[in-house]
Amino acid sequence: MNWKTSYRSLYYRGAPEPADPVLKPQETALLVIDVQNTYLERPDRATLPPDEQAHFDLWTPFHERMAKSVIPSTAKMLHFARGNGIECLFARIACHTRDGRDRSLSQKLPGWNNLLLPKNEQPSQLVTALRPVNDEIVVTKTTDSALTGTNLRLILHNLGIRNVICCGIFTDQCISSTVRSLADESYGVIVLEDCCAAATDDLHSRELEIINLIYCHVMTSEELKRIMSRA
Repeated sequence: MNWKTSYRSLYYRGAPEPADPVLKPQETALLVIDVQNTYLERPDRATLPPDEQAHFDLWTPFHERMAKSVIPSTAKMLHFARGNGIECLFARIACHTRDGRDRSLSQKLPGWNNLLLPKNEQPSQLVTALRPVNDEIVVTKTTDSALTGTNLRLILHNLGIRNVICCGIFTDQCISSTVRSLADESYGVIVLEDCCAAATDDLHSRELEIINLIYCHVMTSEELKRIMSRA
């Protein structure tokens, strides 16, 4: 299987294979979403009580995927983009106030998504391996969608961007919300499956199946590089 036949939901079972996207570098941006310290930092498992160790273990596959696939593959993709005239953009979750009063409702509700990440503190910063260089743009959001909660729409317009390649976390949350917002604004969207992660591989795969072919094209970073190298 390849990107033209993978991650197909019932809606697209038997549909014709899509053509390779036409991606002019000057009209294409790579958007890295929410790969921040807060999601990668972990306590010492041995210091945790048993119930917290069990919770720790549930998240181990996510951290392994980030370390072995998402971060190294995204770093390689950034290198490729920078070498081929593709604009590199970054989004992160962070609030402008220390008490988070400017956050959207979804980040104030109780539960896992209750995020208090003041913009100048260490947890809200992008991880070292995927930080911007020179004058690359970072947008700060208190929403899931990087388009809805920032001036990214205006930035993309001013840069002349028509196609957006999405990487980051979480596939079923901020990636999905951003992809849908971009698609609704008629951007061509590509999601690099090896450069994204959800809490579990099952959630990751299911969300890719949901958004593929209607809101975006899902492929690997190597497949994208081959397409762009042939252009």
